[in-house]
Amino acid sequence: MRSDSSELLLEQQAEELRKKKLLELAAAKKAKNGPPPKRSLRENASFYTTSGLAFLSVTAGASLLFLVPLYVDPAISTLVGDFVERPTMCVTTRREDMTGLFNCSWSSCREGCTSDVFKCTHIYVTFIDDLNFTFPFNATPAELFNLTDIERSEEAILLVNIKGCGYPPAVKCKNFTDLYGFEGAVFPCYYSKQNKTVVMTAYNREDQVNTIIHFFVVPFIVTVVSSVFLCIMHCDCRCKKERRRHRHRHRRPRIENLR
Repeated sequence: MRSDSSELLLEQQAEELRKKKLLELAAAKKAKNGPPPKRSLRENASFYTTSGLAFLSVTAGASLLFLVPLYVDPAISTLVGDFVERPTMCVTTRREDMTGLFNCSWSSCREGCTSDVFKCTHIYVTFIDDLNFTFPFNATPAELFNLTDIERSEEAILLVNIKGCGYPPAVKCKNFTDLYGFEGAVFPCYYSKQNKTVVMTAYNREDQVNTIIHFFVVPFIVTVVSSVFLCIMHCDCRCKKERRRHRHRHRRPRIENLR
């Protein structure tokens, strides 16, 4: 027992000596190398500028991946549709509540543009196809009922927007179908001059243009500008011709005709 205890004591003392030597070696190495050099003001400015530009470039570039399909693409499609700028009058003719993936290739309104649709609502309307006509917002219900006798267009589909989908709180399909989904409903609407079978309940050209500017043009410019500045700061972005000037031209040695 005494021999075992003495061996343990010797091992502990050896371990303590090893640790002490390691600490002494680390302290000697630290004293030899001296304190770490301090960065100059220019180096600090370059570091923080690079970090900020890299953050802007990555953030703006990544945001384009989400903003383009959700906001920019619908806005461009709406502008391409060339909808009338003055609201005309629409009358709901019928409504169909469909089930099944094959029956729901489109929907007047659905919440979630990326989800598969197994239940959908088809709302069909007719409208007054006259560019000089404007919906009378101050008209009484009786006056609006008299306007329904005016000759109207062929049946068209009613959409909450050009894609027929959206996300709350901007798009609430229950309120949309309750308001426009009963036969005989009269309301202002906007039809496409390119495709008169497509009708929307709201349209503003300036809003679509602002959406494209805010959600595509601005992030794209931020990404390009920050990337260019990063290239200028850390890369050799000169033209190839300028770089070639500094290179030494190596001429091939002439081989004499030994014949």
